[in-house]
This record gives sequence, structure tokens and C-alpha cells, in this order.
Amino acid sequence: MLVPAITCQNCSRSPHPCVNATQPRSFEQRWRGYRTSPTWHTYYLTPPQVNSILKANEYSFKVPEFDGKNLSSVMGFDSNQLPANAPIEDRRSAATCLQTRGMLYGVFDGHAGCACAQALSERLFYYIAISLLPHETLMELENAIESGRALHPILQWHKHPNDYFSKEASRLYFSSLRTYWQELLDLSVPGEQPEVAEALVSAFKRLDNDISLEAQVGDPNAFLHYWVLRVAFSGATACVAHIDGNELHVANTGDGRAVLGVQEPDGSFSAVTLTNDHSAQNESEVKRVRSEHPHSEAKTVVKQDRLLGLLMPFRAFGDVKFKWSIDLQRRVLESGPDQLHENEHAKFIPPNYHTPPYLTAEPEVTRHRLRPQDRFLVLGSDGLWETLHRQEVVRIVGEYLTGVHQQQPVSVGGYKVTLGQMQGLLQERKARISSTFEDQNAATHLIRHAVGSNEFGMVDHERLSKMLSLPEELARMYRDDITIIIVQFNPHVIGGQ
Repeated sequence: MLVPAITCQNCSRSPHPCVNATQPRSFEQRWRGYRTSPTWHTYYLTPPQVNSILKANEYSFKVPEFDGKNLSSVMGFDSNQLPANAPIEDRRSAATCLQTRGMLYGVFDGHAGCACAQALSERLFYYIAISLLPHETLMELENAIESGRALHPILQWHKHPNDYFSKEASRLYFSSLRTYWQELLDLSVPGEQPEVAEALVSAFKRLDNDISLEAQVGDPNAFLHYWVLRVAFSGATACVAHIDGNELHVANTGDGRAVLGVQEPDGSFSAVTLTNDHSAQNESEVKRVRSEHPHSEAKTVVKQDRLLGLLMPFRAFGDVKFKWSIDLQRRVLESGPDQLHENEHAKFIPPNYHTPPYLTAEPEVTRHRLRPQDRFLVLGSDGLWETLHRQEVVRIVGEYLTGVHQQQPVSVGGYKVTLGQMQGLLQERKARISSTFEDQNAATHLIRHAVGSNEFGMVDHERLSKMLSLPEELARMYRDDITIIIVQFNPHVIGGQ
């Protein structure tokens, strides 16, 4: 049968009522334990059914040309999502900055629900765009509001129909954003141009602060009051890229990743990782967390590779259970709506909780000057990187975008195979190459490989069918939500700058 891994993945992000679920799924637990038996009834999906599922959330955008030329360093992007949770807890965003130059892309991985990731997908880019505005433009915005004039748009969104905005919270969100730009007005100086890296850090920290403050203040509207508390008590990681000309900045909070696909002189692709995971696998991150708390907590602040033994990412938005004092948590919950009193997660206090805050949303920012050989950028939630190595990711995407396949010797990974089996593998590889272009979206193509690759690195339709037909309660045991944005660069423009 399909053998689930030993832990419910919900436990890896936040307290969960599951018992004896203390260890994260390893790659081996996740994939190598996949076998069949009549115990669970698995039905096969036809190729059109598989394609329908894989393509349901795909989105593509091509940067417009002027006089037959694309003058942007970005040619366009493909994005897609494949849920494991029901509903999906990941979110994505893409937008063009209209008041300044540049494009923004973001992948947000929620935990303990989707509320925080949803809020980030709607709000974070506005905070970044405002942080990048010079004093004069901020003054124009404030004067327009004061005089009742319409505001010039700040962002042009590039959204799939499923990427919704919550209309109920828009007034509250705008009020907080306006307070932020008013403070920036007081702090900025005419003629001064904000630094991108500083703007990214400021935007991340300020939005997380506003999420916390809104939950503490509450709202007269019962729905909004419950919503701001849901946002604050859930959490989300964020991996955001800002591209302006040949300047690329990546701001990362948590365990999402940004990986650059670089084309080598021989046509092959190599991976350059632009982010660091903020988790127990990052020694400097463990050292940072421990240094911020008394020596007496050295053994408890990071336990079983989790923050306070509970949370896998060491940086995240929301998650006020790891930031507020116990007294503040209790006061907010007592004055909150009845629905929150029924939420076991909200009432739970982490163990060994002595010196909060234990968690920050401050991002780590990386700057990279784009070169002609930098062909594409992959932003992905951890659901992608848990299933495919970064080098495999850039190979799959690079071959898809160029149509050129680097033929490596067929690897059997230590398995004993007969000549007949080897012939089958070679025929399968030939068929895979001929069907490469059945996907019109690079992110869809990558998800197909992430979910359907067998032990030989080839897409196995039978495996893909089984993984996509798992019932909701089982899907989460095998994989996480997967969200991908692939940005394709324009080497001719980059080379000319």
C-alpha cells in the first residue's frame, strides 16, 4: 500500500493534536516508502485528468514589447501551485512597480492555516513599493488622500483568478499602510533615494509589526476581529525577489528558496542558491537564535531541530505564540471572539517559554548583479526543494526553456538492472524528450517532475497518477503544498546594460 511517513506534516510547523509525531519526514521516508497493495483502493487517472489537475493553477505573463523589442531584463514568468493541504496554505504574488521601476515576485508558505500567507500575498508588495518611494512621491500620495483625489496606482498585479484579495479587510489594510508612509515621510529627506535592501528589510519588519498590532487592537466588526487574530496566530514564510534592470535582490524569511539557473559555456545549467534556509539545518541560524536568549535556555530554545521543539522555520511572519508574552496572549484571547476560544492551537502556550520573542520576520537580503549567462530564477516553497535537488531543478527548467537536453548516461542509482530493463529506461527517456513540450508552462513542467519522478529521475505516469489521486487526508503525509515562480531573463538586454 501507499505507506505514509511517520509524521503528520502539520506538526512540523506548529502545535498540532497529533501524538507521537515528533520527527520530520526525511526524503527517504517521503518517497522511498512508496509501494502498492490492495489495502487502499487507488484508481488511475488518465493523462488528460493528470494534466487538468497539474494545470489548474498555472499562470504565465510575458513582458510587453515596444516597437517589436522587449526592453526589460525580464522576458516573463510562469507560476503554478499544487495543493497538498485542503485548502492550500501556500500563496504567490507577482506585480510590476508603477511608481518606481522593477518587478516583484513572492512565494509565501503558510502554517497553522492559510490566513497569514493570504495576508502577505495581498499586503507585502505594497509595503515594499511604499518603502522604495522617494520623499516627493510619498508627499504626493498623502496630498492626494488629504484633498480627496484619486491615487495613482502603485502596483500592477499579475494574478491567476484563484489569487483572490479579501475585500472585507481592504480598508483596515489601507489604514495601516497609510500610517506607514506617513512615518516614512517624517523620516525621509527630499532628494534621497531609498536603498533596495534597506527598503525590503523595513517592509518585512513593518508588516509583521502591523499584523501583531492589528490583532492586539481588534476591530468592532466581528468578522474582521476574528480575521486579524487568525492572521496573527497562524504563520508564514516569505521568499521575495525584486528585479530592476540587472539588479536582483532576494529577501527571504524562513525556508523558501530562490535559485538562479546559470547556463555554462557547454550549454549545461548550474544552480546558484541566493537564499539560506532559516532552520536547524543552518548552523549560523541556530547560533543566532541561541545567542538571543539566556544560556540557561541553550538546550530548549532549539529542540529536535525545531524552535522550542515545535516550529521548523526559525523566521516567519505572524506566529505571535512565539513572539508575544504569555500575559499578552491570554489578554488578547480573553477579549477575542468565541470562535477563537474553540481553537486549541491559539490557547496552547509553547513549552519552556521564558524570554520572548523567539521568532522574527526580519529577512536576509541577497543582492546579485545579473549577467547574460543568468537565464532564469526559480522561487519555490519548501514543498519543491524537499522533492528535487536544486541542480535537478535548474536542469529540468533549463532543458525545458531551451529545448536542449544534456544527455547524461542513464543512472540506475546502484540498482541491478537487466539489459531488457535498461532498454526500457532508454526508450522511456526518448519518449520523455519527445513529450517535453506538452506543458506550456515551465512551473507546471517542474511540478510534473517533482511529483512524478521515479528512482531513475524520469516522469512515471503511474506514479504521477497515484500521487495526484491520493485522498486529501493522505496527500499531506507524502508531500507539502508546492508553489513555484520561474522568472525568465532577457540576456540581450542584460548584456547591453
